[in-house]
Amino acid sequence: MKRNDLLTEAGKKINVDRANVYGDAKLNHTRIAQGWNIILNSVDGDINEGHVVLMMDWLKTSRLLETISHEDSWQDKIGYAALGGEFMIKTEGAE
Repeated sequence: MKRNDLLTEAGKKINVDRANVYGDAKLNHTRIAQGWNIILNSVDGDINEGHVVLMMDWLKTSRLLETISHEDSWQDKIGYAALGGEFMIKTEGAE
């Protein structure tokens, strides 16, 4: 695929497809930044896998604030929560 074709397809996705589902891009990114700042400001030291999961979950939450019935975002939130639990919850006998 040529670069102009890639640019055209990307433009369709961000200007039509995603705009229709997630609303105004600047507002959506502002919401994401606000949530991520809350998460990052609570971290003492380096971020870990759990923090990344929280941030990705917040990204999906921010998108759902625009279109609460978007199935893909709900599925992604569930997936991130499962990963976060697997990464961060210590089970008996595990190190």
